[in-house]
Amino acid sequence: MSGLSKMSWRRAALVLFATVLLTGIARFFISEPEIALMLGEPWEDMRQRSSASIDPAIPGHYWFRLPKSDARLRFIDPEYGFVTPQARFFTVSFESNGRVSSVRISPQVEPLLLDDTLEVVLDLQEQLSRGGWLPIRIKDNPPFADTPQWRAQLRDVNKGGTSYWHAGTKYQVRMAAHRFRDDRHPNEERYLIKLQLATPWTQP
Repeated sequence: MSGLSKMSWRRAALVLFATVLLTGIARFFISEPEIALMLGEPWEDMRQRSSASIDPAIPGHYWFRLPKSDARLRFIDPEYGFVTPQARFFTVSFESNGRVSSVRISPQVEPLLLDDTLEVVLDLQEQLSRGGWLPIRIKDNPPFADTPQWRAQLRDVNKGGTSYWHAGTKYQVRMAAHRFRDDRHPNEERYLIKLQLATPWTQP
């Protein structure tokens, strides 16, 4: 192999290495900030694991904290885990013993159109279903569905919708969606989604 060929090969290898390295760095920095947690775990374990910044718990107090940026929730239970879209409203509560107790989140960064709202809630329900969660109280609060009946119910400002899910006897999720007046889009139908995650507080 001539000296010129060796030089060209080395240059190509360096370019390839630099490309791979920069791609990895870019993926790291553009990945969505997240709060990754388990209910009942020490607050500091959650803080150290999460890529979104959140303040320490207050020893001896029951209170909550908000991430310091938009962030998604990654619930990391090995059996019942799920991931939400990024959220702007996002609170994580702690017990007086400094352990994570519950989450309240609106998994969106702005009020959504109806099609986008259904996409989010149906994806979350699919994750729950795949993970072994079961819908409860389905007579009065059936799971969301993309049907004319559900769309009409969500469009009704006096109704909206709510569904409840249990993960065995370990966890409960309450998910709700309803019309919301967004002054930035006064001529559009916009919606808010709310999700609450905690240990079970209602019976199936």
